[in-house]
Amino acid sequence: MKALEGVKILDFTHVQSGPTCTQLLAWFGADVIKVERPGAGDATRKQLVDVPNADSLYFTMLNHNKRSITIDTKNPKGKEVLERLIKTCDVLVENFAPGALDRMGFSWERIQELNPRMIMASVKGFGPGKYEDCKVYENVAQCAGGSASTTGFLDGLPMVTGAQIGDTGTGLHLAIGIVTALYHREKSGRGQKVLAPMQDGVLNLCRVKLRDQQRLASGPLKEYSQYGEGIAFGEATPRAGNDSGGGQPGRILKCKGWETDPNAYTYFITQAAAWDKICDLIGEPDWKTAPGYDKPVHRLDKLNKIFNRIEQWTMTKTKFEVMDICNPLDIPVGPILSMKEIMDDEGLRKTGTIVQVDHPERGPYFSVGCPIKLSDSPVEVTRSPLLGEHTSEILTQVLGYSDDEVAQLKEAGATEVVKKAAAE
Repeated sequence: MKALEGVKILDFTHVQSGPTCTQLLAWFGADVIKVERPGAGDATRKQLVDVPNADSLYFTMLNHNKRSITIDTKNPKGKEVLERLIKTCDVLVENFAPGALDRMGFSWERIQELNPRMIMASVKGFGPGKYEDCKVYENVAQCAGGSASTTGFLDGLPMVTGAQIGDTGTGLHLAIGIVTALYHREKSGRGQKVLAPMQDGVLNLCRVKLRDQQRLASGPLKEYSQYGEGIAFGEATPRAGNDSGGGQPGRILKCKGWETDPNAYTYFITQAAAWDKICDLIGEPDWKTAPGYDKPVHRLDKLNKIFNRIEQWTMTKTKFEVMDICNPLDIPVGPILSMKEIMDDEGLRKTGTIVQVDHPERGPYFSVGCPIKLSDSPVEVTRSPLLGEHTSEILTQVLGYSDDEVAQLKEAGATEVVKKAAAE
């Protein structure tokens, strides 16, 4: 039995943040019914297209394990279908612009009238306040949530990260909120609203930087490289390059082959407990007891010298050799893995973190699988739906429409019916 088997999700999401959330719920066994516009669907179906006449990877990799129904919500008959879906489903998830559902005639009050047990989950750019009506994208969220101001090097521009912490990060937060609301409903019998603002989600992922903001009141942040370089701290948490954020000094260091391979690097942490082993490894045994090197606090103003010496050693090894040598010594290191290396990793494929999926239009492709593993509820990743592929199936099997009624809905322009057989 799947963990969320029996839970029906009415998925009004598009692009990335909302689909991330609903895909995770689908992986856990929820029946996710993706509502799309006839003839168009989710905008990402045709964004960054790499295979002609096929859904893009942008869409397919965010909509696994779902069913697609097309509904014209401006059509009176289409609205009737939507009302029926609201009465039938457990959760409605949306990431429309603020007020869009109200304009469709489905305010929170109306949804509660139709289904008092309904949970309505929303992604918005900002929470309630002066910016709540602003439109927000991934990089805007990173900037407004504190990530960009603390990412990059001290003498450079603020930087956004390649990790989609604004969109995907918020989607994961929303999924947690939905599951929590479902659990609460078991006791209360009623649904509730769940809100996940993107700014809030990014800030939650940047909490150590908010920690450091408050530590500045007590003096310089000594684990930051700029302390050892004699650069004064300002009023706000600075950009720290590749310094470790956990208090244990760490840097990205060159490895053998760095001249031609842009990813021939390793992350190396000089954890206090491993200091003696590090000194022996790099040929500096005297540092174990030398004044100014023997204690972690004494080493903070010498981090550049220390890491330069460690880098002299790492440059004689590949990033994987560094891993093989340091791991048995409990020295924390990690190779900088490219997306190609990750996609080809046999271990990640074996655990289902990287999966290969077949698609009727584009053929086989690789995708990220479920990042969370449940021992009694294994995840099987199935392909994303074609536009409107399950319309007839949902109308008849979920909502109880007869075949004649389905034909009437199509004739009235409320929906498009796509036969599943034609999709295979």
